[in-house]
Amino acid sequence: MNRRLACLVVPVLLALAGCTATAQPQEGGAPPTRPERPSPFADCATLTTAPSPPAAAPGGNPGDPLPELTLACFTGGTPVALRDVPGPAVINVWASWCPPCRKELPAFQRLHERAAGRFQVIGVNSRDSRGGAQSIGEDFGVRFPMLVDQGDAFEHALGRNAFPLTVFVDADGRIRHTDSTGALDDARLAELVRTHLGVDVTA
Repeated sequence: MNRRLACLVVPVLLALAGCTATAQPQEGGAPPTRPERPSPFADCATLTTAPSPPAAAPGGNPGDPLPELTLACFTGGTPVALRDVPGPAVINVWASWCPPCRKELPAFQRLHERAAGRFQVIGVNSRDSRGGAQSIGEDFGVRFPMLVDQGDAFEHALGRNAFPLTVFVDADGRIRHTDSTGALDDARLAELVRTHLGVDVTA
């Protein structure tokens, strides 16, 4: 009788022990993590392709070249050397905690859509958290390439300390204008692009 009882009880105990063991994480093992959300921003590989045809910059004295600075791409991959980015380009420095930055981002997305290969629109997310930038990009449908400046190296190199900050770079990679007047709308952006890059985006 005892042998029969043991034959019934032992498998039950083993099954319970097995269930308990599988429910616990392995010693020293990390808990499972949720997969990272896909980035709303474009891959930075597009930054190495020159716009075609290049826009003719307005006359006047050439500006300074972009700083010798390399920034990470929000989507990962090879960091981007700013001086290797072919112009013309419009570079917008922003942060999710900056109200004027959030206000103007949709206008930069529309500018990106109207650029039609004539120039590039590039974002530089500065002094921000990845989660904050990700959420704003998702909420506002921002799709242009995004670089990451964890500190303020880009602004420091330009001698500026302002949010938002927009830099207009000609076809030779030289800075034609730096704007820090506040949130830019579609009309003001179109005027600045026409004046400093010689491209009409009003149509």
